[in-house]
Amino acid sequence: METVGFIGLGNMGGPVAGHVQRAGFPMIVFDLREEATRSFREHGAKVVDSPCELAGQSDVIITALPMPEDVEQVSCSANGILQGIRRGSVYIDISTSAPSLIRRLEPLYRAKDAFVLDAPVASGQPGAARGIHEVMVGGDKEIFDRVKPVLRAFGDQVLHAGPLGSGSICKLVHQMVNSTISQALAEGLTLGVKAGVDPKALWECVRRGMVGRMHVLHVQVPQTVFRGEFSTETFPLKLLRKDVGLAIALGRELKVPLPLADIAEQHLIEAMNRGLGDKSAYTATFLLQEEAANVAVRATGVEPEKAGKYISTHPEET
Repeated sequence: METVGFIGLGNMGGPVAGHVQRAGFPMIVFDLREEATRSFREHGAKVVDSPCELAGQSDVIITALPMPEDVEQVSCSANGILQGIRRGSVYIDISTSAPSLIRRLEPLYRAKDAFVLDAPVASGQPGAARGIHEVMVGGDKEIFDRVKPVLRAFGDQVLHAGPLGSGSICKLVHQMVNSTISQALAEGLTLGVKAGVDPKALWECVRRGMVGRMHVLHVQVPQTVFRGEFSTETFPLKLLRKDVGLAIALGRELKVPLPLADIAEQHLIEAMNRGLGDKSAYTATFLLQEEAANVAVRATGVEPEKAGKYISTHPEET
């Protein structure tokens, strides 16, 4: 069984690394915060002092970092992954970045006879159990097949998207679509409530249709919007704003018009300026729409687990 080195044990990386460890893979971990590594050490993982040291002892290295500049720094710094990586090792970045970043890093790893995959995750933060966690992978298919057991430890839908960078492109499209749908949902619910429909009745009519399969409907609206509680310990709005900005930048680069995404980004920027950057990514903008519509979409007696369960209609993997 391959030894997995994991860098970045934050809100997303920590749960992912936990899944990998529970799957039985020998683990080496690194994080700037000692408290983030403590539980991994207690369960048998080795804690090291630098990405370089981690890379020198790992067969598969995974990074889960908040910003693209963090990914580049961890790879290329004096004590970075590239300084210690072993021949034949595989580097996997599960962060969300522009595809140009992983493509720019790949030749540096190739010069060390190592391999690279981009594999961002979607459909929410992995929790205590395997659930709706999609892993979109770009890179060589043979390398993908080699590390698939590691990816399946935390993803129940592990998809090979194509050449290197394809996973990042799919993730950016995923985030762009989610943000525009979330804005449409905010507008629709504020309209229906202000027109006199009970929020729970309106909710049932919307969620039982085609859009009702969306995760944002099933989980996030009941537990945040209906309750008026927009705090989050998982995926904050500031990271969605980053993701959508990267998607729009890619559209400009490829000369693809994205008018709806542009509008969604403006709402995210306004929310950031209002101090909502650390609130729930897909629903905090409801507060702006509620203010504009002069109505609050609140309901009692609706529990997230009773508002409809996500049912995958896709095969587990390709």
